[in-house]
Amino acid sequence: MRCPFCSFEESKVVDSRSTDDNTTIRRRRECLKCSKRYTTYEKVEDIPILVVKRDLTRENFNKEKIINGLIRACQKRPVSRKQIEDLSDDIEKTISNKMITEVNSKLIGEMVMERLKEVDEISYVRFASVYREFKDINTFLEEIKNLVSTK
Repeated sequence: MRCPFCSFEESKVVDSRSTDDNTTIRRRRECLKCSKRYTTYEKVEDIPILVVKRDLTRENFNKEKIINGLIRACQKRPVSRKQIEDLSDDIEKTISNKMITEVNSKLIGEMVMERLKEVDEISYVRFASVYREFKDINTFLEEIKNLVSTK
């Protein structure tokens, strides 16, 4: 880090703190040449994640889409908003931790269903019916049979 006063490249860190939202580190530095102090901020660089849709178009990953889909699937069910947000946060973290820049929408849908099955089975079947585009009642019944057999 170059000193903003004398452009010397070496400094020592005098104080280091997280910001209120814990996304940035604030550091007080002191130049080793001119002894003046200045503040720097460090932030993790987010790599944008693209979602590859079924029609092969790409769009930016949007956690709100997952939340909205879950809210619809969990309507009138004993699933709290916090559970929905925790589920979507977990999916976002899992994708980010893989350090990939593109993810297939099918993988995201499967991740949602896998987690939703453990939270509420009715919401799971609702989500699956839309996500997997159930064509008739037989497809619906097959999914319910699979759900019962895995228990």
